[in-house]
Amino acid sequence: MIDKERLPVHVAIIMDGNGRWAAKRGLPRLAGHNAGMLAMKEIVKESSRLGIEHLTVYAFSTENWKRSEEEVSGIFRLLVRYVDSELRELHENNVRVKILGDYSVIPRAAVERLEKTLAMTCENTGLRFNIALNYGSRAEIVRAVNRIREDMKSGKIKEVVEINEELISRYLYTGDENGNIPDPDLIIRTSGEERLSNFMLWQSAYSELAFTDVLWPEFTPEEFRRLLEQYQNRDRRFGGRK
Repeated sequence: MIDKERLPVHVAIIMDGNGRWAAKRGLPRLAGHNAGMLAMKEIVKESSRLGIEHLTVYAFSTENWKRSEEEVSGIFRLLVRYVDSELRELHENNVRVKILGDYSVIPRAAVERLEKTLAMTCENTGLRFNIALNYGSRAEIVRAVNRIREDMKSGKIKEVVEINEELISRYLYTGDENGNIPDPDLIIRTSGEERLSNFMLWQSAYSELAFTDVLWPEFTPEEFRRLLEQYQNRDRRFGGRK
């Protein structure tokens, strides 16, 4: 049974296995991404129902541009469709949506839908649903360092300030401009792969990692709860001793 008093504050998910799910069924890869979108919808609902405060999903990485033009454009068409069909329900359920990553370079139709979503949900106080889109952790850290340098040059921050973990964290996508999203307590990766793939490298320093062989389109709320129970049975020491 899940102890709602000991839920992770922030769960992050690397949604992996859409292509393999489709290949097993002789379907095009986009069919897998469509099925994955439906699975994501259910996990957002379950997170909100359980009372998890932050849910982050790795939707599109900076490396995913290497995929075929057909697949990439299809992913963004699905994103547009997801917003068109789910925005009202997200808003009615008090979900606040944030984007982590440089989404300005994605197709204009998708940008417009995302900006509509951000504007409509910005005052909501329920689940914080963070979508990592055109996101890469190394690029995020480089961006943070460059922004610190620019703010030092402009005088926004003093040049004599000590560059420490707190300052760098503030300039990440998860920093102040997004309302200080806490580091993930639990990172889940589906499909049997066991790596972070350039996802939240700074923020995951003391995250618990959970891996499942389940392909993302088959990832159910039941499997999600199983991994949450597994998390609650772990002893988190953050490098110290009890």
